[in-house]
Amino acid sequence: MCEGKRNPALLCKVIEIKNLKKNYGPLEVLKGVDLSIQKGEVVSIVGASGAGKSTLLQILGTLDRPDSGIITFDGQDIFKLNASNLNKFRNQKIGFVFQFHNLLPEFTALENVMMPALIAGTPQSDAKKRALDLMTLLNVETRHHHSPSELSGGEQQRMAVARALMNNPAIILADEPSGNLDSHHAEELHQLFFQLRTQMQQTFVIVTHNEKLAGQSDRILKMVDGRIEY
Repeated sequence: MCEGKRNPALLCKVIEIKNLKKNYGPLEVLKGVDLSIQKGEVVSIVGASGAGKSTLLQILGTLDRPDSGIITFDGQDIFKLNASNLNKFRNQKIGFVFQFHNLLPEFTALENVMMPALIAGTPQSDAKKRALDLMTLLNVETRHHHSPSELSGGEQQRMAVARALMNNPAIILADEPSGNLDSHHAEELHQLFFQLRTQMQQTFVIVTHNEKLAGQSDRILKMVDGRIEY
């Protein structure tokens, strides 16, 4: 059993990407990306706007498909799955945190956090317990009955992180997760990521322009013109 990056004698590769390419019409966005990510790593992807960072993250999250290349999760070629199994894989194995929290306004914070588990068919009582446990871990349990509009920006993002963790995913993908937060709440969110890595061996891939967050990561990958620059 893999123990994650913090045990260097026993690394576990979660993701392997080989020669990933993506075009939108005549525009080459990804031009042959190769990358591997270990369990328990916090990896930041940086680069200028238009370099391909968000496209790479969307394909990693199976929200888009590459034109060519291979992505394997735990040795499984995910784009060989049919649509139904790919949706199931995404729900169970990948958590998402976006710049704008994307909480659904018609539901309470608790209901938002529970949503991935309910979609996966988890009994409501089990989903509620898991959600409350995560909200306690993230210090927002007293806000569970509030609507998203009643939460601060920092609280909203913590709820979004709890939602991302709901199904105990193999990896969390974060796209500019602190881009909409003030410096205080941004720092709290950054520290939370590293806390979760330590406590849960959670793996993060983060697209960010925040130099401080990138500098705290285990690895910084710079994208230049559709490729990762090594």
